[in-house]
Amino acid sequence: MNIPVLIDGAQGIQHGITDVRELDCDFYVFSGHKLYGPTGIGVLYGKTGLLAELPPYQGGGDMVQNVTFEKTTYNELPFKFEAGTMNFPGAIGMGTAIDYLISLGMENIRRREHDLLRYADERLQSIKELKIYGNSGNKISIISFLLKDIHMYDTGMILDKLGIAVRTGTHCAQPVMNRFGIEGTVRASMCFYNTFEEIDKLGTGIEKVIAMFS
Repeated sequence: MNIPVLIDGAQGIQHGITDVRELDCDFYVFSGHKLYGPTGIGVLYGKTGLLAELPPYQGGGDMVQNVTFEKTTYNELPFKFEAGTMNFPGAIGMGTAIDYLISLGMENIRRREHDLLRYADERLQSIKELKIYGNSGNKISIISFLLKDIHMYDTGMILDKLGIAVRTGTHCAQPVMNRFGIEGTVRASMCFYNTFEEIDKLGTGIEKVIAMFS
């Protein structure tokens, strides 16, 4: 079956090395703000043959070669998809963010986040009232959890008051929540700039939440 495959890499691009040739995907997309760059800009990678077949999604300057009442000829790639004045401040900002990550080393980032995840797993699993959802051996540095008999929003609100940033809700993944039979989770996301001390603070904060509701 000749079905084009698009990979949404927004959640994974910043956590390690991405090689589109090795993946052999037809399209790969990600957003700039997930790379610690500006919002409102991103990247679409596509195989040349498929991009050549696609019509432009909007009209404007520089995306055409010739326009008459009888026929319009579109510009070559990538200009066919870059109508009008480009978001060049965004492109500069995203480029700077990418340069920063490359200077740190994507493999170094992957190892650092793996170490943080392993430490957080050990710290949080020591809390008997806490249940972790998602235990893949290949997951990125994110832990989704619930506390027994404590609503996720209550957990998140109290942690926020303690200066601990987590996200609560369905995380744009309601079918997965339905699969587990839950309304949502609390999610702690760790990045290369986080510290082991911050993970300890998260664990202590969770224990305070449990104590408040016990």
